[in-house]
Amino acid sequence: QVQLVESGGGLVQAGGSLRLSCAASGRTFSSYAMGWFRQAPGKEREFVAVINRSGGATNYADSVKGRFTISRDNAKNTVYLQMNSLKAEDTAVYYCAAHTTPGYSNYVGAYEYWGQGTQVTVSS
Repeated sequence: QVQLVESGGGLVQAGGSLRLSCAASGRTFSSYAMGWFRQAPGKEREFVAVINRSGGATNYADSVKGRFTISRDNAKNTVYLQMNSLKAEDTAVYYCAAHTTPGYSNYVGAYEYWGQGTQVTVSS
């Protein structure tokens, strides 16, 4: 079992920055990959970024590449999403998720555990 709690969301102006955090508990944090996803009103949940269990490999959605950075601190059981140059279209509820089977994935259905989400609103 894995429990995930996100924090760091809020209201920011376009062009600004936010850093999201996701604290994990339960299963050994360094044994699984972590992903960030988001869901805007009326839209499906979509992939944002993923990091493998060691932190040595990452992957990003094209829409955030070059603006967002995913990282993790295995000593603190925490994964981060640094979001820069925010746009109005980044407005969504952001979720962290744990992928506890081998490897890592961009696919929503591959993640077994989810946080409750944190709202990010970017005003234009």
